[in-house]
Formats: sequence, C-alpha cells, structure tokens
Amino acid sequence: MRKGLVLEGGGMRGLFSAGVMDVMMEHGIRFDGIVGVSAGATFGCNYKSHQPGRVLRYNIDFKDDPRYMGFRSLVTTGDLVAADFSYHTLPNELDVFDRQAFCQDPTEFHVVCTDVMTGSPVYHRIDVMDDAGLDWIRASASMPLVSRPVSLGGHLLLDGGISDSIPLRYFQGQGFGRNVVVLTQPKGFFKKRTKLMPLFRVFMRRYPAIVRAMSVRHEMYNDELHFLAEQEEKGNVLLIYPEDTLPIGRTEQDERKMRHVHAMGQDAARRLMPDIKRFLGL
Repeated sequence: MRKGLVLEGGGMRGLFSAGVMDVMMEHGIRFDGIVGVSAGATFGCNYKSHQPGRVLRYNIDFKDDPRYMGFRSLVTTGDLVAADFSYHTLPNELDVFDRQAFCQDPTEFHVVCTDVMTGSPVYHRIDVMDDAGLDWIRASASMPLVSRPVSLGGHLLLDGGISDSIPLRYFQGQGFGRNVVVLTQPKGFFKKRTKLMPLFRVFMRRYPAIVRAMSVRHEMYNDELHFLAEQEEKGNVLLIYPEDTLPIGRTEQDERKMRHVHAMGQDAARRLMPDIKRFLGL
C-alpha cells in the first residue's frame, strides 16, 4: 500500500506544516507521494528536495523585502506575493531550491489548483521543478482577490483551496491508501461562510464560477473534515493538527510569530513521532 502525505494550505499557517515536515525529514520519514494545496504546495516541495529549514529561513530572511510580499507588490503587479521574485529570483538565486534533489527523489509530488472558468479542481503532478513547475506551485497558492490568475496547461488557475482544500479523496484515488494529513486548523474547527462574499461578487465578477465556489467553500471544507474523521476511524489516516488556533494571520510576517508557529509544528511532530512511525510501519 502506497503511503502519502497530504498538506492543507492556509498561508503563513503553513509554517506549522513546515515544522512538522522538518522533524519528519530529520527522522528520515519518506513517503511515496505528497500532495500540497496552496501553502502546502509552496512549502511541501521542500520535502522532496530534502531541504529542512528552508521554508522558515527564506520567510524570515525576506519578510521585509518589498520584492517578496506586501501591499507594494499588490499595487504594482496585481499579486500580493510577487510572482517573478518569489517563484523565480528567490528559488533560483537567493535561497536556491535544489532542483536536482527534487528530480532524483522518487516521491511523487502533486499540487491542486482551481480553474477560474469552472470552479473545479485541477490536479497536476510535478516531476521536474523547472520554471513551469514553479508556476504550477504559484498557481496553487494564488489567493483570490490578491492574485492574478495563472495561465497553465490550458487553464486559468487560482488557489487550490477554493475547490479542494484537503485532497485526501484525490490522493486515495491515485493509489495512496495510507496517508498522513497535516492540517493547519485545530481539532474541532469548522469553516463558516466567508464574510468577504460582497468583495468576491464585485472584484471577481469576471469569474462567476469562482464566486460560486467561494460561496459554498465552507460546505466543501466541512464535508472534507467529515471524510477525514471517517478515514481516521478506519485506520487509513493519521491526522496532525495544532492543539490550538495558530497565532498568525494568513499573510502575517511577524518573525516572532513565524518562529513560534514553526516550533508548534516541530513539537507536534516530535510528540507524535512514535505514532507516525507505527502508522507507516517503520
């Protein structure tokens, strides 16, 4: 039975997942496949490239760099997270992403995006982290309202979390029957309908399918939580989640908070390591 790692998004809450992954890498935990959504994709690719610590490092090193993320980038480029700098300059020149290690590692790496014309999920497997691969990751993490849609593979794409926030069903369909799932919300969390719907109706009116998807996103997400609980009860899933609501906003760049959230993920992974190894048969 193939073993998978499923990574939810959540912007900077994903530093919790990065902390979990860093500890699992330190313990030599390997998976047959990884699927990431949004921040789960941007941070999760470092697992396949064998680069523990990189996620926290570059987020801290460039947190005050206007070329990376912020209002200036949003106004000048249409993207809160600057596309060229964040997905090309940074991984190619400043904190180099190990493309060779990514390519040589046999772990499958999948990302989830959302087609803006249909509102449906688009799944893509990245085998080579070339410029196109980096753009697939960018598309998966392109949050609506603060990102331009990304044109790839015959689709216009935005954040995968719009249509499939926790893609366990997809990964099971790909043959991964035993999955560790890392969530960025605590146990007992249920999503409510977004209060930003008036903004979506105005600023996303060119893409009515995205407006519809956002209006029912809470229903999709809560249904996936219900499915996770069923699969956990059957022994098919090991869930890792923060004990409390993570004390950081989706786009917040406070160094103290980033380090704290990352440490929370590390602590969770260390505490659960015997369970992780037992679940994976190690």
